[in-house]
Amino acid sequence: MGALRGKTALVTGGSRGIGRGIAERLGRDGARVGVHYGSDGAAAKETVAAIEEAGGSAFAIRAELGAPGAAEALWEAYDAHADGVDVLVNNAGVVAPGTVSEVSEEDYDRVFAVNTKAPFFVTRLGLDRLRDGGRIVNVSTGLTRGAGMPGIIAYSMTKGAIDVFTAKLAATVGERGITVNAVAPGVIDTDMNAPWLGDEGSRTRTEVAGWSPLNRLARPAEVADVVAFLASDDSRWVTGQWIDVTGGALL
Repeated sequence: MGALRGKTALVTGGSRGIGRGIAERLGRDGARVGVHYGSDGAAAKETVAAIEEAGGSAFAIRAELGAPGAAEALWEAYDAHADGVDVLVNNAGVVAPGTVSEVSEEDYDRVFAVNTKAPFFVTRLGLDRLRDGGRIVNVSTGLTRGAGMPGIIAYSMTKGAIDVFTAKLAATVGERGITVNAVAPGVIDTDMNAPWLGDEGSRTRTEVAGWSPLNRLARPAEVADVVAFLASDDSRWVTGQWIDVTGGALL
């Protein structure tokens, strides 16, 4: 479609799941896409190849988010491929399963390091590279607006912080014409969720699909399409927003 032709994008956690869907969609829209990954280099190469096979341009960069100096390492790797960025998508994240009485201190520290600290400093260091009129999209979750699934409390807390970050940052960078928004998916049919969702037709999968009045699970592409809108000029008057992409599960 070309809405992002001539633009450069960076998608953290862009090698799998929602991140891969976003990276591929931005590539189809004409952006040159930096596909960040933490450990799965093969998946990142596959994502880059898929973007290129569809006629786009992409490159893979590695940084272990959550580790000391990770944001610096990420941008150093990015700078070797591109000069400046137009679209930053903070998507990378991990889950720490467990209720308030089950989450260990080690898991708590890790989930906050990857999901909250990393996007803060990736963005902070990226602002000097982000061109005026650029776009920042943070991936949140529908769990910050409801009490469902108490078994992933720490993860939900990290995304609550991202929601606040989104609004505060939007008020800070608006004078440069930069917009900042958050997308909040529900349960997405990805390989990460496959172990607990089960096979097609499983009781769990059927139950979770029923949380949405549309009575099905979402695919990564359906989140990616919303991100593509927020990355485009069509969203120029939308900033500081939390956008529900749960398929109506919060109704």
